[in-house]
Amino acid sequence: MKNLRHISLLFLGVILAGSCAKDKMPLLIEFDTELRNLIQQTSPDGTLDFYILPDEKDVHLIPADPKNPLTQDKIDLGKMMFYETGLGQDAIYESSRGTYSCATCHIPSAGFRPGNFQGIADGGLGYGVNGEGRVKNPDYLESELDVQSARPLTLANVAYVKNTFWNGQFGATGVNEGTNELWDCDPDVHEATELNIEGFEGIETQNMEGLIVHRISINKELLDSLNLLTLYDKVFADFPEEERYTTRTASFAYSAYIRSIITHKAPFQDWLKGNNNALNYDEKQGGILFFGKANCYLCHYNENLGSPEFHALGVKDMYQTISYNAFADDRRNFGRGAFTKDPADNYKFKVPGIYNMEGTPFYFHGASKRSLREVIEYKNIAQSENENVTELSNKFLPLNLTEDEITYLTAFVKNALRDPDVERFQPVELPSGSCFPNSDPDSQADLGCK
Repeated sequence: MKNLRHISLLFLGVILAGSCAKDKMPLLIEFDTELRNLIQQTSPDGTLDFYILPDEKDVHLIPADPKNPLTQDKIDLGKMMFYETGLGQDAIYESSRGTYSCATCHIPSAGFRPGNFQGIADGGLGYGVNGEGRVKNPDYLESELDVQSARPLTLANVAYVKNTFWNGQFGATGVNEGTNELWDCDPDVHEATELNIEGFEGIETQNMEGLIVHRISINKELLDSLNLLTLYDKVFADFPEEERYTTRTASFAYSAYIRSIITHKAPFQDWLKGNNNALNYDEKQGGILFFGKANCYLCHYNENLGSPEFHALGVKDMYQTISYNAFADDRRNFGRGAFTKDPADNYKFKVPGIYNMEGTPFYFHGASKRSLREVIEYKNIAQSENENVTELSNKFLPLNLTEDEITYLTAFVKNALRDPDVERFQPVELPSGSCFPNSDPDSQADLGCK
């Protein structure tokens, strides 16, 4: 009898589960219709297609800087260089020389951001599982570390970003048109923007400066020793040899690779292309909130779900959390105002793209939030947590979301916007055979390199 009763209960459970699933089916269909209508009402061109990202293999469809045309060879070269620790030759101390790469602080599985609260290139040791084990090299003083006092932005879908950096200072086009008088070289500022005068877009301009700031070395002999010279010569054959092996040309290859990081395999992308099953109940509800009640689309409306806007949200700066080399008077704390010199722009920061935000528990420019749910909860309340910031954006208003709605919106951003196959953007191995993204002894042990 007990067995019969158990079977009956089990059968009833299956019927009820099936009934619940069937009950949700009409709702899911209604959600699809509602979400499509909302996107069409709010997208810049009134279509779903606006948000469909190209396959990274379709190079001709990826937005490019006209002064740095994309080719597959250039992308492939930049990909190898981005992960090549052997290019990190300008380290302060021998113990760090040749042990770091751009990927040290832009790890694919961490959303192309550091796995820890700050990225440490030169002066760091270790990796952990997802970059969270990176720590200070005891040979270095804190002031000698190559760290950033604002959390690096994601590189995913940067092809759609005209002006890079939290304050948008890099790039001659976009929101920086007409700001020529600001393009000067301040000797006290690493991120000198005088390179904007050359007319490149954000990522190309930033990389010209960044390769020097982050202590990357480029010369013919080094490229040859790392088995990169043949491809480098092919990609930059139009450059005279005396101008070919420089951080300038290298920046073009790095930028080409970065532009190819397109998260077109995210479930939301599949849904946009017509696969209604790509999103589940919670994710569809979250999408409806994103493009509806929560008003996320008012700021996150470009193809990468970012925008060229700058807003004061009142989050903490890096010096107010755990950090290296971050101080109260750091210019990065002032956001857009640090570039424009206009006090009205102080504490306003760039609206970032939000694909692949899951992967590392640090958010906002000061790494003050530890989960995507915390980010949404903060935006739901819309109150400053930084005593220095009292004037908040007029778009930063309480959302009045319920706990369930916060759960739905979190699911949409966390899961629907996550491309699960980011490993395709990193090489299987490097021509040099180097361990990557780091190759110091601690990292080699963590990564299982020989």
